[in-house]
Amino acid sequence: MAQGHLAPGPDQGYDLDANDETLPVLQQLRARYGAIYRVPSLTRPGDGLVIHDPDDIRRVLLTNRGNYVKGAGLERVRVLLGNGLIVSDGDLWARQRRMIQPAFQGQATRGFAPVVRQVNADLLTRWSAHADSGEPIDLTHELSSVALEIVLRALFSADFDRLVEAEGGSPFDLLTEESRRDLQFAARFRGLARFVRAIIETRRQEARVESDWLSMLMQARDKASGEPMPDRALLDEVMTLIVAGHETTASTLNWTWYLLSRHPEAEAALHAAIAHAAPAEVAPDQALATPFASADYVEQVLQEALRLYPPVWLFSRRAVQDDTLGGYHVPAGTDIFICPYLLHRDAAQWERPEEFLPARFMPDAAAGRHRFAYLPFSAGPRFCVGAGFAMAEMATHLTMVAERFRWVPVDAEPAEAEFQINLRTRHPLRMRLVSRR
Repeated sequence: MAQGHLAPGPDQGYDLDANDETLPVLQQLRARYGAIYRVPSLTRPGDGLVIHDPDDIRRVLLTNRGNYVKGAGLERVRVLLGNGLIVSDGDLWARQRRMIQPAFQGQATRGFAPVVRQVNADLLTRWSAHADSGEPIDLTHELSSVALEIVLRALFSADFDRLVEAEGGSPFDLLTEESRRDLQFAARFRGLARFVRAIIETRRQEARVESDWLSMLMQARDKASGEPMPDRALLDEVMTLIVAGHETTASTLNWTWYLLSRHPEAEAALHAAIAHAAPAEVAPDQALATPFASADYVEQVLQEALRLYPPVWLFSRRAVQDDTLGGYHVPAGTDIFICPYLLHRDAAQWERPEEFLPARFMPDAAAGRHRFAYLPFSAGPRFCVGAGFAMAEMATHLTMVAERFRWVPVDAEPAEAEFQINLRTRHPLRMRLVSRR
């Protein structure tokens, strides 16, 4: 392909973004132009280029990653989260990533097992009354609340209880009570940073170190300079963990229970796997990642839910210098868009892509799959730092709940997806609990 030959695309311009209007555009252009196409931008300086081929995606996210930085569509995220790990780039991102990574590895992650299990045990106690009465549950809200509580307890440990007592409730419940993610919400959420600052200041005054994420971040030091995280960076990372650590997990569990309630054979297989498994013979604080012998099938269920409904359904990069993708010239400044939602439903990569089939993630079935055909947590160096904790947290929840209950949908109509910053159900899911004991 000659230098300067651009990918095909429409004449009509469009500013691609994570919203409901963008997905139909991508679907139409994918059908018309294939695995790579250019979309003229209306207001941005460079055109957009959408790539669907796993080899092109691998080049952008891994083999030529030095040529790509965070791209278009982060404006709303930056207003909400500041310059945390999700939106930062370059040396700042690399330094922050190195300092944050240890808090999400090995023993640090396993140490939160008692928190995850206790919050879910409390949830099961509350849900037992609903199962007895047959009263429908707003499952979406309940899952949002439990995921948020786990993140806040992992971040602040005993200081979370002190905050709730002092304020008469958790001020962070704003995240579960308000579904919009507009500028007004961003301003209200950023206002909650004062509570984080107060906890940080109290710990410094008391020279107190807790076994939680906040203390891990406060104690982290840059290997090159020996310096701690600047206060602004520390605050941005904490606020990022609260939002990203709660919303993606809650959304995935919401879709997972929905899919299981609509697929009795998969639900029965989950119950059978749990029934024939014995608890792992390790101490509870060592057992977050694989708490039950049934973890293989539980994880396959979660992986398949993430395939069909990846929380981050669209993301972007920007070319720093000229490159070539799919045989086409990519000018510097081009915004590259990757859509896991469409990638995960591509018949060229997945057999029967619209069906919910957890068995497709059995080791033998997954062995020949292109590594970059599945991106629920991105890939390459910017692979989600909290992915391991999230999967372990969700597996624990799924196992504990499925041991006790199954779900019966209240609404006959299929759930409608809402494509915004995260892929959520447009309306809350209402379910009835049925006891399995």
